Amino acid sequence: MRPSHRAARGQTVVEVALILPIFVLLLVGIFDLGRAVYASSTINNAAREAGRLAIVDQTLVQIQAEAIKQSVALGLTASDVSVDYREAKTPNRSSSCATVIIGCIADVRVTYTFTAATPLIDLLVGHITLVGETKFAVEAICVEPTQAACPAGS
Repeated sequence: MRPSHRAARGQTVVEVALILPIFVLLLVGIFDLGRAVYASSTINNAAREAGRLAIVDQTLVQIQAEAIKQSVALGLTASDVSVDYREAKTPNRSSSCATVIIGCIADVRVTYTFTAATPLIDLLVGHITLVGETKFAVEAICVEPTQAACPAGS
């Protein structure tokens, strides 16, 4: 016996009702994954650009402002950007370069806490801390942005 046309249509409605929430969750998950990739790429770029400034201008406010400027749409604050100068001999020991000299390593770190836009996905994965870090050797000494030789002050 073949099911009637009406019974087949009812079966289709039930199948769609079962599959639709999973499909929507998958689509929104892809959207959130894209946002996470964008945030990761953006904070890495912000750290790189702030690091490039840190090797010629050691003014903390200027470096933090550059990182914030480069982190479009993430809403970073100055407290999310840390700068440390280390000796080239011990690049893993923080604050080992007591006085910044040419050859010290400028270590710029940008931290961002990613939160998924979808509440269900946010419950599943929680908050994810993304970190962008870069290390460059100091090329010029410039601690006051008002000096004529300072790139940021000119």
